[in-house]
Amino acid sequence: MSENVVHLHKPTDPPAPDTAPTVLTVVPDAPPVPLWVRSGHAVKTAATHESTRAAMRAAARHSLYTLNGGRIMARRTWDGRTGSRYERMIRAAEAAGNLEAAEEWEERLQRFRAARHHRRMDLLHSPVEAAKGVAVGAGMSVGVLVALGVVMALNTGHVADVITPLTATIDFIALLIRIVQVVWGPALTIGPFLALLALWSVGRKQHAAPAWALPANVRNGEGEPITPSIVVKALRDLGVPALARAIKEMGDAGASMLGPIRIAGCGVEVDVTLPSGVSTNEVQGKRRKLAENLTRHEHEVFITIPQAARTVRLWVADSGALDEPIGPSPLVTDDTMTADYAKGRAPWGQDLRGDAAALSLYQRHLLITGLSNQGKTVALRSLALWLALDRSVQFLMGDLKGVGDWAMFDGLATTLIQGPTDEHVIQVTEMVEGAVSEMNRRIQAPPGTVFPPLIVLVDEAQVAFMCPAKDAEKRPYGGSKANSRYFMAVRKIHNQGRAVNVLMWQGTQDPTNENLPKLVREGAHTRASLALGTESQARMALGDKAVDGGAAPNLLRPGLDRGTLVVASDGVTIPAGQSSITVRTHYIDDDAAEAITDRAKALRDGVTTLHAIEREEEHDRLADIAAVVGDAPRVRTKDVLARLATRNPDAYGGWSFLDLKRVLDDAGAEPYKSDGVMVVARDRIARALANRDGGGSASAAG
Repeated sequence: MSENVVHLHKPTDPPAPDTAPTVLTVVPDAPPVPLWVRSGHAVKTAATHESTRAAMRAAARHSLYTLNGGRIMARRTWDGRTGSRYERMIRAAEAAGNLEAAEEWEERLQRFRAARHHRRMDLLHSPVEAAKGVAVGAGMSVGVLVALGVVMALNTGHVADVITPLTATIDFIALLIRIVQVVWGPALTIGPFLALLALWSVGRKQHAAPAWALPANVRNGEGEPITPSIVVKALRDLGVPALARAIKEMGDAGASMLGPIRIAGCGVEVDVTLPSGVSTNEVQGKRRKLAENLTRHEHEVFITIPQAARTVRLWVADSGALDEPIGPSPLVTDDTMTADYAKGRAPWGQDLRGDAAALSLYQRHLLITGLSNQGKTVALRSLALWLALDRSVQFLMGDLKGVGDWAMFDGLATTLIQGPTDEHVIQVTEMVEGAVSEMNRRIQAPPGTVFPPLIVLVDEAQVAFMCPAKDAEKRPYGGSKANSRYFMAVRKIHNQGRAVNVLMWQGTQDPTNENLPKLVREGAHTRASLALGTESQARMALGDKAVDGGAAPNLLRPGLDRGTLVVASDGVTIPAGQSSITVRTHYIDDDAAEAITDRAKALRDGVTTLHAIEREEEHDRLADIAAVVGDAPRVRTKDVLARLATRNPDAYGGWSFLDLKRVLDDAGAEPYKSDGVMVVARDRIARALANRDGGGSASAAG
């Protein structure tokens, strides 16, 4: 094939000497693609098209449904006709170490074999017995028909009517034979198709086809129901060798490990009895893998330990159900609701089963913790909102965040301090110490005196524990030492407040030993936690018992599980054998909270809310001690405390021996033991006063 070359240039302009002529190469048309090549491309495109692949998968799927459906029906028939089912259950019980169950299944197998032998022996005599029965029955039937014919003949006077019933019966039998002859041919034709359809239906229900041939929604597991086979397979593939071996050795493939699968709210629940050699914590430690084996996300599977030995309880949510919000709080929807501190329960939210989760607040100290911005304040506030509807309840509130989350309690709480600074911590500390004084006053009241509930609530309590400020006597407000004012005030309420209805509620972030001391954590009767970062934090928040029992707030998803709490308390209904419960709390926004507090204010005569602590007049404590000691050379410390309380109840009514000892130690007039009792010496106090006044120092106390 040659090329055609055409030189292009203007006729009047000669080409430049250094410029080559423009060449236009004309290529003849390429020959047409052969038909067989085009056909091959078309076939390849058609074969790889998604529609073709979907059609091939569908054909394979439905064919295998029929084939495997026949296999399933054959096995069911074999199980029904033989004792193989009983033998599998015996092997499973032996593998699980349950000898009683093995003996029971052995007894059932013996009964089945005896009944089968009896039926087979009956078959040996049945032909003769059947022939005799047919002969006797036929004879009786003919006799009855002839007797009926005789009656008809006597009635009509025609002798031929004697055989009329017998003739009619023969004609009816002939009609039935003709009907069978007509239907038999189509039945033989349609019957196999009906049988194949039945086998296909069985296979389809069991998804009896390879994963690649199943529909996309089944392959992905979205919405896949939890069945015994799926649970056993998930456990077998968990990566616990002893568990996998035990399931393999069980004749029923592990089905005997499972209790009944029960519908529980937006999911299902099943108890799994683990075989010998497998501990519950081995399963608990593989929660993520178990969830993925069940085609669920980690947060959609919860593992708890019931009372039964060597048993784990699995709760598996419906796919995506936990991401759906729950309904509004009854506090919002029912504007006639009231509260009862002693007998009622606060409507807090729903448990994972969808049942209402209500919390009793009667004589229970409360601690709610969690990471920042997970709904801690809203969860704590919703309890206070419900309790506010009991007009007898009094509130002392400190909000150390100070952004207005508790502003709606202005006019409802006796004291409301809002702000994050050290001065606000000082005010809150003095508020709690005032509650301690009220607690001591109530304790000293005559027996049988009934006191109204006093709720001392501090939100963002970690700010108080970590406050570096100190008072005039160098005592820190924060910290967890014996002279830390906030810590000691909380501890005193935890120790004795419950008996006289003085309760401590705290909300705090990110629990550690520094911002939430151990003694304060363990003093709360109701402990609840939102999402946390680590298991160690979960143990600080809820305690070792709850975490060892399956509580795992560290596995909640920050941000996505906002408002979901893990609660350890006897004030909420917890399923038997569990140490905690997961609650999805109702969300009550600021506007709804204000509406509820307006209803609560209407129940009261009017409350004047203090926004700062009114400090008492300054007292010279050492001089007051010297005054109550008087001229006696020494006085027992117990008597000194009693005289101080009589002299100034507001200043010294809440004093303990430690308070007295601290003042005397600082002044150099330490109490000492005389004749086995602690006493205060007049001479030591006088010397301390003389030294102080001589040095020109001033003693002023708050």
